[in-house]
Amino acid sequence: MSKKPFNRWLLILLFVVLSSTGCAHKPLNSLHETPEDAALDQNKTKTVEQTKEISQHSDVEDDFEQGLFEDEFETKQLQVADPLYYWNKGMYHFNDKLYFWVLKPLARGYTTITPYIFRTGVSNFFYNLMMPMRFVNCILQGKGSAAASEFTRFVVNTTIGVLGIGDPASQYPLLNLPDDEDLGQTFAKYGIGNGFFLIWPILGPSTLRDFIGSLGDAYLNPLTYIDPFEAQLAVRGFNLVNKTSFHIGEYEALKEASVDPYVAMRNSYLQYREKQIKQ
Repeated sequence: MSKKPFNRWLLILLFVVLSSTGCAHKPLNSLHETPEDAALDQNKTKTVEQTKEISQHSDVEDDFEQGLFEDEFETKQLQVADPLYYWNKGMYHFNDKLYFWVLKPLARGYTTITPYIFRTGVSNFFYNLMMPMRFVNCILQGKGSAAASEFTRFVVNTTIGVLGIGDPASQYPLLNLPDDEDLGQTFAKYGIGNGFFLIWPILGPSTLRDFIGSLGDAYLNPLTYIDPFEAQLAVRGFNLVNKTSFHIGEYEALKEASVDPYVAMRNSYLQYREKQIKQ
């Protein structure tokens, strides 16, 4: 064989080898996609489409902003002036120490030596005794059905329940009232504002409106007419200790969960009163 045909075939062979080598080393992105890659591409496409769809519907963003605005507005509605801040802060610390040093130990000891059924009976008795205050304020607020329920509940518990120690009226749904009514709530129903926030020693948090209301309620409170005054204080103290025995730990939880316990206590009281007024 001559060298020229040999050289020609050698060149053709080299060309074929080089061509096949180039095909074997194509980039991965030029090959067919695997099922996993296709799924990832579809997910990316869906995500982009959903993002565009959300951005095109401004109602979602508007509803979110409106909700934030309403929450902020309601919070502002509960704000009350606190011009007596230093007095209130001092009374708060006084009541705080009184609770931990006196009231809580007494309530714990009282709970230890008295059964639950006894404490419940005492609570029922004092609640039944406060009926005149709730009854009159229901009438002043125009709540005729609530006033009728209060009176009927009082009659049932005073007779069948033995001076209110028992609570047989609780078996009748129409006689179970959602909350207590007082003159402070009655003032609020007539459009009188809170005034300003204040704290009294032992009595605790209040507002100017609620404090004036409590003075009016005192005339409807049977405990006011106990004589001598020392006996009245003893009965009120006993009632306070009995009430506290059911709520040990609640104030501690509020205090531990808040950055500023004074502000948390003030806001908690205002929200509680606002809820009572709306009911």
